[in-house]
Amino acid sequence: MIEQLLALRDRLGGGGGDAASPLDADEGAGDDAGDDAGDAADVDDTEERPRVGLFVDGPNVLRDEFDVDLDDVRESAEAFGQLGITRLYLDEHATPGLIQAAEARGYEVVITSGDVDVKLAIDASESAVRDEIDVLAIASRDTDFKPVIETAGRNGVRTVAIAPGTHGRSDALRNAANDDVLLGE
Repeated sequence: MIEQLLALRDRLGGGGGDAASPLDADEGAGDDAGDDAGDAADVDDTEERPRVGLFVDGPNVLRDEFDVDLDDVRESAEAFGQLGITRLYLDEHATPGLIQAAEARGYEVVITSGDVDVKLAIDASESAVRDEIDVLAIASRDTDFKPVIETAGRNGVRTVAIAPGTHGRSDALRNAANDDVLLGE
């Protein structure tokens, strides 16, 4: 979408140039003129891409009945922008194999000694109100995260509820978020 907006801006003359024809612009301008325009579009595309914070409620998402792949969770969040935070929250019962697999897929693994929900909620809320992210994506089926999504939304952060399948979907999270993703479909 950003590329389309940049192309529209250029067609409407918003690129800052005069009304000269393309041939006139190329004559005498050298190769640098074309390169600069391309570089500016590349920089704008990178800078304007929303920063996404992905927070995954491991105990509620990584259940046998859902058969969730962590790569699918990450890809669904990446559809909304560039991942700046990619965290998987697990309790002290998490197996070393799960932790290693998550880290190999680019997740920062956070192990809690108590309830995962509290740590995830605090971290996600802080990221939203500190302007560290433009999009908050929470992968869970737990309605306890509804206030987190609402807080982020009130602070101008776009919100995404990622559900681990039809039976793991929370209507409360889906209704509170700007967007929702249903994994496995």
